[in-house]
Amino acid sequence: MKVIVVGAGEVGTYVADRLNRQHDVSLMEKNQERFNQIERDSSLDVLTILGSGTDPEALKRAGVEEADLLVAVTKNDDANLLAALLAKQAGVKRTVVRVESRGLRNKEVGQLLGSPENHLMIDPDEEVAQDVLRLMEYPGALDMIHMAGGEVVIIGSRLPADAPLVGVSLKELGEELEPDWDFMVATITRQMTEDEEVTVIPRENEILQEGDLLRIICKQRSLRDVIRRLGIERDMPARALLLGGGRTAQLLAESLVKKAVDVAIIEKNLDRANELSASLKHALIFNGDITDVDMLEEADVRRQDIVVALTGEDDANVLACLYAKSAGSRSNGNLENISTPKTIAVVHRLKLLGLLDTHDVGATLSPRTATANSVLRFVRSGDAAQIATFLQGDAEILEFAVTDESACEGKKISDAGFPKEALVGAILRDGKPQIARGSTVFRDRDHVIVIAKSEWAESIGQLF
Repeated sequence: MKVIVVGAGEVGTYVADRLNRQHDVSLMEKNQERFNQIERDSSLDVLTILGSGTDPEALKRAGVEEADLLVAVTKNDDANLLAALLAKQAGVKRTVVRVESRGLRNKEVGQLLGSPENHLMIDPDEEVAQDVLRLMEYPGALDMIHMAGGEVVIIGSRLPADAPLVGVSLKELGEELEPDWDFMVATITRQMTEDEEVTVIPRENEILQEGDLLRIICKQRSLRDVIRRLGIERDMPARALLLGGGRTAQLLAESLVKKAVDVAIIEKNLDRANELSASLKHALIFNGDITDVDMLEEADVRRQDIVVALTGEDDANVLACLYAKSAGSRSNGNLENISTPKTIAVVHRLKLLGLLDTHDVGATLSPRTATANSVLRFVRSGDAAQIATFLQGDAEILEFAVTDESACEGKKISDAGFPKEALVGAILRDGKPQIARGSTVFRDRDHVIVIAKSEWAESIGQLF
């Protein structure tokens, strides 16, 4: 498939890189300086075009007349919409448009872009806010993805020392879960050396260790049991401190207030702080710097259940989360009835992830992956869909539909020819989820969830 991505910012470059693994991608950028940076980036193997998505001639150079999909993700709503309309006029059937304005996210604008199955409006701020909200509902998780209408959940967490799963072999776990499994360990990401983590599809002789990052596929009904076994049971936060008062923070605060969570926000810009005070009547707004210790103490950081760093400055987000952790630890040391706050940091530079993990910052999110996952879900064809990526570990989630022409139809999973680097985790059959087993037989109209490394996606797709 031929894809054009308009806008080589943080989101656009990540989406282009992900799509380029399976499709032919052109990346457009109108800013000369940013274009030069992309040209010098040896890790990004896509065709780069200097020009605007609102320029018909630039779109032609990008191959719009042969394109199947256009993804417009600049920070300008109007430019994104115009690029999509020009692409549609040139014959592009499917479009993805970044639109932040709530006023533009309406039925009338959607109709200009065509039928709902052929266009998608996304908002990275809203995507991140929703991801944060999901993690807050299960505070011990590092990431969580709901699939199959919410019936199947993929949850990621590192095993603390006191987790019931520590020291358990997968063979022992399987024997306990017989005959009808409600969950399975899909991947293990383990620290091998100081600088290297390796993600593997585990076998039954694997023994789970403290510090392992597990991704578990489970039925929704068994999620509480899985959380207990992971040793991460916690209540929904009653108090939340949001660091940074941008759109993501405002959207998140609005949702939290509706859930009766006490919300406080620290915002550096005075005018923006005043705007938030006027619009968020039930939230406490502070004007100050999130890296200012006195400011954090004034906001009562050590008594918060959760601290979420949402600014566009990675360094500030990391430092503030580290202080929140240390403040909670000191409180515990003083025998106060205070637990260490959970922290979530939004990161833009993915190279920081190793550092964050080393210092136990907590969960991490990125606008890149939040948006990319929405795009990848939309891009799926009748055969396969790359539907989710993770910030930590290099495994990805793939979804496949079985037809009567699929090579795997009528075969057992164990006999279908899946590579060792892939795991069939769950099957949605007749609207009901089941955890897959080697003896499970693929049937026409099954929807199959597979976890694998991205380089195996194409070969796995051939089985369907």
